[in-house]
Amino acid sequence: MQPSQLRSLTTESRNPNTMGISQANPLEMLQMMNEEDMKVAHAVNRVLQDVKTASDFAFESISNGGRLIYLGAGTSGRIGVMDAVECPPTYSISPDVIVGIMAGGDSAFSHAAEDVEDSEEAGQKDLEHIHLTSKDTVVGIAASGRTPYIIGALNYARTIGAKTVALSCNEQAEISELADCAIEVVVGPEVITGSTRMKAASAHKMILNMLSTSVMIRQGKVYENLMVDVKVSNHKLKERAITIIQHVTNASYEQAIKALEAADLEVKTAIVMLQTKTDKKTAKDLLNKADGHIDKAILRHQS
Repeated sequence: MQPSQLRSLTTESRNPNTMGISQANPLEMLQMMNEEDMKVAHAVNRVLQDVKTASDFAFESISNGGRLIYLGAGTSGRIGVMDAVECPPTYSISPDVIVGIMAGGDSAFSHAAEDVEDSEEAGQKDLEHIHLTSKDTVVGIAASGRTPYIIGALNYARTIGAKTVALSCNEQAEISELADCAIEVVVGPEVITGSTRMKAASAHKMILNMLSTSVMIRQGKVYENLMVDVKVSNHKLKERAITIIQHVTNASYEQAIKALEAADLEVKTAIVMLQTKTDKKTAKDLLNKADGHIDKAILRHQS
């Protein structure tokens, strides 16, 4: 892309509403930022159908033993990594199910390695390194929609037969042409021209949260609006698990903690044990036959 083309991107345009921000007082600065941030959720709302398509891809991948893989450079990469690493403790999944890859490797998360984003070869190599397969879904994240690292990754993913998703903040983004699903969430010019760690990053964070969460719900890892597959790894999370069991079963605190401990600290198993008045082995068997869905497991027992 030529410099003149780069300057024409929405993400590189000047925002007429914030041109006086450097002369504003601190409260006025914050008000300008807040007013622009309010536009982000509306922009995300406009692309929900595309996010749903991406969710379908990811759900199918994970259901068939594949993975949901995020790739990005700079802020885009950090957002993908954050979403990926937060899913195992929240939903008790293996770290290999949702994977975040950042241009420049793990060290680039805390120390900028901006030059790596210019390499298409690096994007391909990073996917080769994790042994990408046709079962996987790859989400390439780039606010500009033209990052070479993402272009290389998506091109390679297509040759492997993986499902591909392009997430950008510009219309007719270059990476959109390389994907099975294009999500172009146009949030408008940034508060500080070109600083896509602001509105663009907020939009992308929202979308990745929605994508992974919707897939986990469909996997049976949420019951009603409770995280019933939370990994009980400390005192706070154990107390949360007990509260979840009480919400669903109306058990006393003592009954809930007894069931949780009898269920090897697995919240779903404890809930099914209490709701069906069965033991751990039976509850686990019911859940396995119901693909991890509590309501289906209970109905199976009742039928």
